[in-house]
Amino acid sequence: MRIMGLDVGDKTIGVAISDPLGWTAQSIEVIRRKDNIDQDLSRLGELVKEYSVERFLVGMPKNMNGTIGPQGEKVMEFIEQLKRKIDLPVKIWDERLSTVAAERTLLEADVSRSKRKKVIDKMAAAVILQGYLDSGAK
Repeated sequence: MRIMGLDVGDKTIGVAISDPLGWTAQSIEVIRRKDNIDQDLSRLGELVKEYSVERFLVGMPKNMNGTIGPQGEKVMEFIEQLKRKIDLPVKIWDERLSTVAAERTLLEADVSRSKRKKVIDKMAAAVILQGYLDSGAK
């Protein structure tokens, strides 16, 4: 079963996909958000078909104390729109520090600042998805 991991931000959506066995996550794309959410969801729908996705995993940006702040509220609203547009199960996963982990990985790989900026969101999506896969949660 393929799972699509999403790191939803105001300007971009990082997208990662699991392998068919659910062992590894690969980052695949950064969607530049449009003014109209339907365009963002349409692109996700195309990727769902292309990769035969059966479930979404959306990173939830929680505060360090575990509460959901303004960005988390935006992600919840996005999830509601996603559920209405694409009929697939959606799981939510705590994404605290996923961008920090992705940034650290890119720094260790000596990726330039300009290149990091282009891929950080899809790397964060892969970190979120890999954390979920490694946890054994289903």
